[in-house]
Amino acid sequence: MEEYIYKGKQTQFHRLKIAKKKELTKNTFSLEFEIPEHLKENFKFEAGQFVSVRFKAEGEYVIRDYSMTSAPYEHKITLAIKINSPQAVAAQLSENYREGDLLWVSEPAGRFTLISKPSEFRTIVGFAAGIGITPVLSHFKNILHNEPRTRLYLFFGNKSSEGLIFRDELDRLAEEYNNRLQIFYFYSREKAANSFFHGRLDDKKLSLIINQILHLDDTDEESTIWDAVDEVLICGKGEMIRTLANACYHHGIPKKNIHFELFEAFNDDIYPVEKEFPLIENVKVEFNLLGTAYDTLLPDNKEKILQQLLIQKFPVPYSCKSGICGSCECILEEGEVELLENEYLTEKEEINGHILACMSIAKSRKIKLNFDLS
Repeated sequence: MEEYIYKGKQTQFHRLKIAKKKELTKNTFSLEFEIPEHLKENFKFEAGQFVSVRFKAEGEYVIRDYSMTSAPYEHKITLAIKINSPQAVAAQLSENYREGDLLWVSEPAGRFTLISKPSEFRTIVGFAAGIGITPVLSHFKNILHNEPRTRLYLFFGNKSSEGLIFRDELDRLAEEYNNRLQIFYFYSREKAANSFFHGRLDDKKLSLIINQILHLDDTDEESTIWDAVDEVLICGKGEMIRTLANACYHHGIPKKNIHFELFEAFNDDIYPVEKEFPLIENVKVEFNLLGTAYDTLLPDNKEKILQQLLIQKFPVPYSCKSGICGSCECILEEGEVELLENEYLTEKEEINGHILACMSIAKSRKIKLNFDLS
C-alpha cells in the first residue's frame, strides 16, 4: 500500500494486476483487475462508485478517476476508459500497460449511489451520454439482480451507433429482463429511422420522452410512468447534467431523488441560486489543509468560499466546483455558512458540521475550516 496526495487529500493506493484488457470501440477499452484475497475487503464497492488509477504517462505519474462498470455481485472491478485524443493520458494507459502488468489503484470512492430496496416496487430512470454509461451500467445490473420489483428505463445518447459502448451487453440485459428494462438509444450525429431518436438528450427531448414513452402506466391507469419515477440517474458532461437535472426537477422530481455524476471539469452551478444573502465585507477565513494552517481575508461574501480561495491561489482541493464530487469537503469549526446545494454529504455529516466549500456562502465575518478530515 502507498499513500499519495490526490485532489488535496491523502489517498491510499494498492498495486493490482490487470487480469483482462479488452478493446470496446475504436477509442474505448476496458480493464479488469485481479483482487488478491487479502485486499477483498478493501475493494468492496457500491454500484456507481469509482477508483483512481495511478500510472505513467509521458514519463511522469498521473492519477485519473474511472467508474466501475461491474456490479458488486460480480465480485470484480472492471473499468471502461475513453481515449479522447492520441495525446490524452488514457492513450498512454492503453498503449503502455498489458494483461499481467501492475497498476496503483485506490480503494473505491464516490457517492453516485442508491440505497437498495429489494422489497419495494420502484421505477428508476437513467440518462447517460457516451462514456457516462459506465456507472449507470453498474447501477442497472445491480438493481436488476437485487430488486425483482424494480423497473428501469435507460435513455442513452451517443454521437453515432459506431461509437456506442456496451451495445451487446445492454441488449442482452434488455432481452433477459424484458419485463423490467427498456433501453432507448439516441444519436446526435447520425440520422435514426425514427426522428424521435435523433438529437441530444436535453430538456426538450425529456419533455418528448415523458409525453411519448413514459406516459401510460399499465400498473396504474390514473397516472403516468413519469408520475411513478422514484429515482433519476444522470451521467455525462456538465451541461447535459445541468439541463436534464433542472428539467427533471421542473417536471416534478424532487432534487434529492435526482442523482448525477460528472465526467469532466464543470465550474457552474447545476441548479440556479435562488436565495439572496445580506452583504458581508472583509470575511476572515482560517483553514487547515494537510497539516498547514492558512488565513486570509475575502473581500465579501458575493462568491462561494472555495472559488474565492482559488482566486487567491490557495492550494485548496477541488474537482468540479458544482457540489458533486466532494473533493472540497471540510468541517466548519467556527462561523456560519449557507450550503446552497448538496449532492454529496449525508444528513449525519451535515449535522456534524461538514460542508462543501464550493457550495458555501459565508454568513459571518469569521469562518474557520478544516480540510483534514481523517
